[in-house]
Amino acid sequence: MTSTDTGHPGSGDWLVGNPTGRQLASALWIGSVGLLILGLQPVLLGALFTEGHVSGDELALVATAEMIAIAIGSAIVAMLLSAHNMRWKSAALLLLLALANVWTAYAAGANMLIAVRALAGLAEGGLVAVATELIARSRRAERIGGYFVTMQTLAQCALALLLALYVIPAAGSAGGFIVLAIVCVASLAVAFTVPTDYADLPKEENLANVLTVPSMTALLSVFCYFMFFGAVWAFLEPLGAQYGIDGRTVGLIVSASLAVQVLGAMTATVFEARIDYRLAIASIGAVAFVSSLVLASGPDLITFWVAALIMGFILLFIVPYQIRLAITADETRTAVLLVPAAQLFGLAIGPVAASLLIDGKDFCPVPEFAATSAIASAALLGLFILVSRRRRAVA
Repeated sequence: MTSTDTGHPGSGDWLVGNPTGRQLASALWIGSVGLLILGLQPVLLGALFTEGHVSGDELALVATAEMIAIAIGSAIVAMLLSAHNMRWKSAALLLLLALANVWTAYAAGANMLIAVRALAGLAEGGLVAVATELIARSRRAERIGGYFVTMQTLAQCALALLLALYVIPAAGSAGGFIVLAIVCVASLAVAFTVPTDYADLPKEENLANVLTVPSMTALLSVFCYFMFFGAVWAFLEPLGAQYGIDGRTVGLIVSASLAVQVLGAMTATVFEARIDYRLAIASIGAVAFVSSLVLASGPDLITFWVAALIMGFILLFIVPYQIRLAITADETRTAVLLVPAAQLFGLAIGPVAASLLIDGKDFCPVPEFAATSAIASAALLGLFILVSRRRRAVA
């Protein structure tokens, strides 16, 4: 048995279990493979749009179907399935995702693409849970969460650059999905180094801890923030085209934004204990609001670059603070397990909700919708603070 077998009490930095550094890194990598698509959607879906495989509305549906499926997959594995036999579960999910990516490369028609990417999303969500289940068992969940988003974004950045500059110009969107399949198969070697079993977290009350006002407002704040980013991210290429920015340049902007996301994640990992989570989330919400309005104003190329990079920085900078928000709302950490689902639902609903506002080829309503979502996230944080103070006063 491994050092994280069920029933073992926590040791040092762990509430339960005691995984080695290698086991932790392996679990974080498996989860990162599940989230590669988040950084690659603008490149891959933009290529599908450019090649005529999907229209603007269909692009939003493909993105939405996959994000919702990832959220569902992560929630099912985290909340309903045991954290045992994780090596075999990781391997099976990687193979399923590899097959779905190959299928995507040869899929014909928008309906088939939606179905295949939904299947891929379920597998991706399961892979995400491999990482988040272990993160939830750490006494330093915010810091480990920062490591997680740093690792996944470094991988996204490298792949986005590879796809935008070499793979897609030579082999189109199909080549991009084949590369993703290859990454999944190569990651099988890592799957067998994750902990076999995770020590059990107490879940006697399970969803009862989530169905409270503090937990729900915290998760809704996370949801709205990622809805802001999801809307802009999915439509970045057509939005850039409207302002006269070609697809290759947008691909470079995406890759640079991913690199800045890494910087944001690393910065948050260093400073997460020094900045109050409420101040961080409120400040980032204000920056998100302003950046969205800039993108809606018809910016020139340099301003477009700056706004996209700022959004990239704040996207992952906020994650450790959102983890702290969820822990504060529910000390049993059940709500923390649902943070990825809230993030992914936001990324999923953002594009489809924004697409309802698009008038023909005018994509300006997309960043306007994103600005509204950012404000809603900050308002929900305010409601959370108010409710928490009243509960403490009553207690």
